[in-house]
Amino acid sequence: MSNLSRRDFLKLAGLASGAVAMSHLTPRLMRNQTSDLPNIIIFVFDAMSARNLSLYGYERNTTPNFHKFAKRANVYHRHRSSGNFTTPGTASLLTGTYPWTHRAINLGGLIARDLVDHNIFSAFGSDYNRLAFSQNMLPNYLLGQFARDIETILPFSSFGILEQIYGESFTNDMSLAYRSFDDFLFKEAKPPSSLVFGLIDQILFRRQQARAGLDGDYGLPPRAGAEDLFFRLTDVFDGVNSTIRDLAANSPFLAYLHLWAPHEPYRPAKEYQNLFQDNYSPVRKPDHRFGDHIEYYKLKTHRRIYDQYIANVDAEFGRLIDDLDKSGVLENSYVVVTSDHGQSLERGLEFHFTNLLYEPLMHIPLLISAPGQSKRKDIYFPTNNVDLLPTLLWLVGRSIPDWIEGKLLPGLGGVGDMERSLFTLEAKTNRAFASLSQATVAMIKGNYKLIYYKGFESEDSFEFYDLENDYEELNDLYPAQPVTLKAIKDELLEKLDSVNAKYRGR
Repeated sequence: MSNLSRRDFLKLAGLASGAVAMSHLTPRLMRNQTSDLPNIIIFVFDAMSARNLSLYGYERNTTPNFHKFAKRANVYHRHRSSGNFTTPGTASLLTGTYPWTHRAINLGGLIARDLVDHNIFSAFGSDYNRLAFSQNMLPNYLLGQFARDIETILPFSSFGILEQIYGESFTNDMSLAYRSFDDFLFKEAKPPSSLVFGLIDQILFRRQQARAGLDGDYGLPPRAGAEDLFFRLTDVFDGVNSTIRDLAANSPFLAYLHLWAPHEPYRPAKEYQNLFQDNYSPVRKPDHRFGDHIEYYKLKTHRRIYDQYIANVDAEFGRLIDDLDKSGVLENSYVVVTSDHGQSLERGLEFHFTNLLYEPLMHIPLLISAPGQSKRKDIYFPTNNVDLLPTLLWLVGRSIPDWIEGKLLPGLGGVGDMERSLFTLEAKTNRAFASLSQATVAMIKGNYKLIYYKGFESEDSFEFYDLENDYEELNDLYPAQPVTLKAIKDELLEKLDSVNAKYRGR
């Protein structure tokens, strides 16, 4: 085994898997275009909860550079994702549709085949030089579906310092290759995805780590989850900087940049590891019956490291924006800062692999800076990430397709509506193309929030909160059956019944 190289292993793995089919989805070379149309730069910071950003009132000063950027941006204070993990949240952002429409509801799920053309890259059209990059493997599956509408898809391992990613050797269809090799055979797990190939892969990657001096736990750079990729935030942001500046020579461009941090495992750089050694204690909330029953003191410790990681991301973002500003790239660019979902560090639950839909998991940042904008504008109307696509299309003068379910964001073409109904869906265990029989649905209407747990227990259940007077969601009003509840509950059940109609009986 000591003589087995990565190339030899790749050949062996390639012979063992007949699942990789070559296709016509090779990313195309960028066109040389010039236009007065504005550029669009979308930054998605994975698992960044608005509840942990000082920009939105968090007690720790985690985001001084986002705060600085906000002075030239529209800041949305009640913005929520339509999903609580990457696949549905990202799919809704990219399609402007809710999860029960696009059906990418499972872990690693895909957009319904007949809706593949309903995406941001297709909607912007070939007038734009379109680029996409994701450090999270899950959005790469979606980008593979949209590849015919994207000039350039950067490889998953771009800007990494150590990688052992096999799917990138199959450039005709990296998305399928990622799924066949890196996810199906080699993804690190206990036990390994493949007892034979997974074990060999781990041995080879550990050997690479040792040679690179990355074989200890302390001080390890960030890793992209269970994938064989280590990176440094400075390298990633430098790479993103170079990529954007190269795109600026082929304007107008649309760049979708989905970065791993501050997603777990939390790995702040050394200079951030002493931050927030304070006496801050978040509100202690009772364990939820669907939680993992992690002790409060552990969650408190992990929160501090998560906050350090956010501060690390914030500093790198500030450096990037300053450089893009000096280079003139931002003069004709809309810059979007958001996330795909939030993160839980409460109720005995850490991370976001859950069927819970509390605000730390749903409430995400949204900042949009327009070309030439010099003043901050705060928007307090409820919004959802399905609203981003129609708004961006309207801003660049594109027509808004009728399949989009989002609305124009207030402050950028839309009118604020406090009574608008907005939804978040979690249904990762439900079959993608079947009626939603096991799911959690949260409905926001004004200051009220109704959560419906369907199919997890012998009886379905609800929770009802007044977010205006109960920011931490500690006082469940459902048992008291307030007058405001009935209309909201009826509307949610009717909505769920209508979206299930297409799949009833499956």
